[in-house]
Amino acid sequence: MQDVVIDKVVVHMGVGESGEKLVRAENIMKAITNQQSVRTIAKRTQPAFGIRKGQPIGCKVSLRSENATSFIETALGIIEKTLSAGQFDINGNVSFGIEEHTDFPGQSYDPMIGIYGMDVTVVMERRGVRIARRNIGRKKLPAQQRVRREDAIRFMQDTYQVEVQ
Repeated sequence: MQDVVIDKVVVHMGVGESGEKLVRAENIMKAITNQQSVRTIAKRTQPAFGIRKGQPIGCKVSLRSENATSFIETALGIIEKTLSAGQFDINGNVSFGIEEHTDFPGQSYDPMIGIYGMDVTVVMERRGVRIARRNIGRKKLPAQQRVRREDAIRFMQDTYQVEVQ
């Protein structure tokens, strides 16, 4: 019950506009993750960037179990297994960016498509966290069941041989 496990991996691409650019990003996301993406919507209007509230501006995918672990191994290989301690939050989650989608296997540069970057967030938890999420008999999660920054760093170093600076 004290072992840290990966709950999910969220892969996000923000393109800043809808239309053909967003459709290309969704196709790239489907090719990389083998899963259909969900569009993300602008929460507020940003006139300086030409973004209106409610306009689709990106896409994301949530990966779980085997898909999540295989994607993490591939993504960490791209960033050469180096992370900084600042990329881990106090709840034990880690986020990092990948600058070019062409770094993934099977992806090549196409001048008609361009280059897209993505954000990867790894959400970690311990077994038994369901007691804080269930509807009937919900309880507060004990402090020893929470994943802290140090636990997440140790898990990434032990499991994926990541160098944390």
